[in-house]
Amino acid sequence: MAPRRSPVLLAAAGAVLVVAVLAGGCGSDGPYADGPTDPGARRSTGTAGPVRYATSALPRSEPVTIRIPKLGVTAPVTALGLRPDGTIEVPPLDRPNLAGWWKGGPTPGERGPSVILGHVDARGQAAVFARLKDLRPGDRVEVLRRDGRTAAFAVQRVEQVAKAAFPGEKVYAEDLDHAALRLVTCGGDFDRGTGHYVDNVIAYTRLVRS
Repeated sequence: MAPRRSPVLLAAAGAVLVVAVLAGGCGSDGPYADGPTDPGARRSTGTAGPVRYATSALPRSEPVTIRIPKLGVTAPVTALGLRPDGTIEVPPLDRPNLAGWWKGGPTPGERGPSVILGHVDARGQAAVFARLKDLRPGDRVEVLRRDGRTAAFAVQRVEQVAKAAFPGEKVYAEDLDHAALRLVTCGGDFDRGTGHYVDNVIAYTRLVRS
């Protein structure tokens, strides 16, 4: 994953701590075959159509598996903490189909923004979030939780932003009155000079009624 870092405000364990977080995930050995997104995809894809959003949230329970039917994704989810330098851990590149949930925030289905990161590629091969940019408003994301419940979310919008302008507080610590899930990966052009992608792709989703 590209180690572009920015200080953001994170709500964790009832306190506010300032840490440097990694703005998304991508491989470090070159872009995969599909290459970067076209410039038109840099704009937000809009807001969700008429869906039945949940009016209440679920209790805390860690995620086990994430499914994104439109993309053909079914992937295990591991918990991610902080490294000693204050950056968020990332899934290992040798497990390209592994997604990572930021355990300092809500679990999927809890009130607030839960965050799951995934690689866009790993050593030149497409990884778990390779096609995240293809999601559109209304597409579903399902997270199987350790308590046996499945938290289902509807995509509201997808945006592509420069890593230098990564909206950290909005992604990780926005004050919400509902349960939300953000999916984050890398995107845009691949800078062969630095070995990293220049942008992040972020899918914003909201819990829907079961």
